[in-house]
Amino acid sequence: MKQYSAKRSIQILAHILEQYGIHKIIISPGSRNAPLSIHFSEIDAFQCYSIVDERAAAFVALGISKSIKKPVAITCTSGSAATNYYPAVVEAFYQNVPLLVLTADRPADFVDIFDGQTIRQKNLFQQHSYGDFELLEDEKDGAEDHNFETIKKAVELCIEKSGPVHINIPLNEPLYNLVDELPVLPAVEKTIQKKAYEIPSNLIADWHISKRILILTGTLAPNAELDAQLAQLVKNHTVVVLTEMGSNLQHEKFFAHIDRYITDFTEEDYRTYAPDLLITIGQNVVSKRVKQFLRKAKPAQHWHIDEYWQPDTYFALTQKIETKAEIFFSKLLKSINLEPRPFFNLWDVLKDKKDAKHEEYLNKAPFSDFYLFRQLSNHTPENYRIHFSNSSAIRYAQLFVFQTHDVYCNRGTSGIDGCTSTAMGFAMMEDEPTILITGDLSFFYDINGLWNQYIPPYTRIVIFNNGEGNIFKIIPGPSGTNALDEFIATTHHRNAELLAKNFGFDYTKVEDEITLDRVLPNFFKSNPKPKILEVMTSECNNADILKQYFAALK
Repeated sequence: MKQYSAKRSIQILAHILEQYGIHKIIISPGSRNAPLSIHFSEIDAFQCYSIVDERAAAFVALGISKSIKKPVAITCTSGSAATNYYPAVVEAFYQNVPLLVLTADRPADFVDIFDGQTIRQKNLFQQHSYGDFELLEDEKDGAEDHNFETIKKAVELCIEKSGPVHINIPLNEPLYNLVDELPVLPAVEKTIQKKAYEIPSNLIADWHISKRILILTGTLAPNAELDAQLAQLVKNHTVVVLTEMGSNLQHEKFFAHIDRYITDFTEEDYRTYAPDLLITIGQNVVSKRVKQFLRKAKPAQHWHIDEYWQPDTYFALTQKIETKAEIFFSKLLKSINLEPRPFFNLWDVLKDKKDAKHEEYLNKAPFSDFYLFRQLSNHTPENYRIHFSNSSAIRYAQLFVFQTHDVYCNRGTSGIDGCTSTAMGFAMMEDEPTILITGDLSFFYDINGLWNQYIPPYTRIVIFNNGEGNIFKIIPGPSGTNALDEFIATTHHRNAELLAKNFGFDYTKVEDEITLDRVLPNFFKSNPKPKILEVMTSECNNADILKQYFAALK
């Protein structure tokens, strides 16, 4: 016989979540949130997952939401448990991933009287959430109506803004009173508004007078419609489209390796290749070089297209286009001529030159992190969804061809802290396999991302273990300090073998290119358990090999 929480606020919460189709609930253990854990786990409409570490749990939810493209709820007990959600909340805020954050709390009268697990939870995420709400305890006057409207408003805001929203839920004891039947609650009248968009006529005119149009795409979810629209624009060499690995856009006439092409730009090159109309799509761009280029280029016009964010990244923003990119381009394509522009051919000549030098260097690159990414780009099966960790991983990925895959990376804040947890949450939802390609520091930092009983056996993790945060030997600056090895790059001698065993993964370690080339095909074969491949490159001059690559492009 099912038993539900007797807390009226929790009954209303579950009812409204079900009405809006929010069915995935990530639960971390605790007593104060026991009414939520009991209630959600007893209702057939919800799929509940137990993740112990709240920081990992929130990132797992972020990965699930990326996969299912719907809001995911997370719930934890009171006190420091709630603060551990913050890194993922910030990431979701800047990526516009909808998380509904449900923090159980003690009654307001218990705050700041040194009661256990009690902190100032109200408005905890205010700087990085789209809304912060607090319910009334069941015993308060008007609690039922207030809580119904508050939860409805919070859920609709989470959906409309596609981002994190926080509901703090004070709960009086007793916490474990149960009922056998649920009351009949009223249907929810949904009031989510859809925005209409019409393209201003002056933008059409500005498009036609622009001679050098450059479209730069940042982080985007896979989008076949946008892919096809941009393909129309490059078909006749009308525009230049620069894409990144996380843009998830594929066409032979897109320029997919920005750093390869602009690495040695001179002041004259900045002027030669500069656009007069810059159109940017999506969110965070990985390439620091392209940011420097466009900030120096000072385009006459910069349009940014995104539903949620209109950042002036290049200090030239003239038009905020607050809609989905595919909506904008569907209207634009009906109103413009697709005549060729010499600007495309200028970039195309540059591309051919740099691509030839890239291939020449590949043939002589020794075993290293660089070599590993070359092999992964050649051998990762097409049906794999790829998650890259931050720091070196996503930067190496930019240099190679992974365009046949859906690619993901936590570029909202670009931190290493939840890359593994996010990838595992994503993998839990997918019928096709997921691979995480990660550096050693990112992997070890997020070990609890593997404390997860729901990881499917076709999940793969590749760790390139260079024994440090090698990114700090790649970027300019840190290598000139005495603190580099111990405090910045944090040199170490750890490996993942025992961790893999502890969390139920098969494990393979390689230390040279012959072994890597031999084991890589088998790594992707089916197996009863997920697999970790750890590639040890600490004896390689990884930073020098990458610097030599960029030098070879000149």
